[in-house]
Amino acid sequence: MDFLRNTLGVLAGLAVAALIITLGVKIDSDWVTYKEFAPFEHWGLLLESVQGKDSFFIALLFFGGLGVTFGGVVTAIIVKYAKVAYAILIGFIMLFIAMLDIIIYPYHPVFYKISIFLIFFPFSWIGGKITEIIYERRKKRLKQAQQQHHQ
Repeated sequence: MDFLRNTLGVLAGLAVAALIITLGVKIDSDWVTYKEFAPFEHWGLLLESVQGKDSFFIALLFFGGLGVTFGGVVTAIIVKYAKVAYAILIGFIMLFIAMLDIIIYPYHPVFYKISIFLIFFPFSWIGGKITEIIYERRKKRLKQAQQQHHQ
């Protein structure tokens, strides 16, 4: 049963991260020039059209960090044990996807290629730590409440 719960947690975390990144890319209407929702069909054209526009890649890094942070939080909430480890797994999977993107489409600037390593792991770790700290504080409060109740 833990396997299903962990798998669901990872999939939910990836979905949250992908949603945040997708919505972040759509913020500037100059970047997204296609009408229908088919981001994978148009991704190469989009990257080619924003080549030289560092603001797009900065936004992509920002929303990537935000996405893996919230994806890590969602994953850590759903899984039962090793919350931080599963949150870091979200960062690893998103880093793998970003590396595939860089390999397939050569339009990324060098600062983006370097920065993804500095963004995905630490921010997914932060997402897991946020959840772990919240759970530890709640556990501590419950323990104090039980001790006060027994006195």
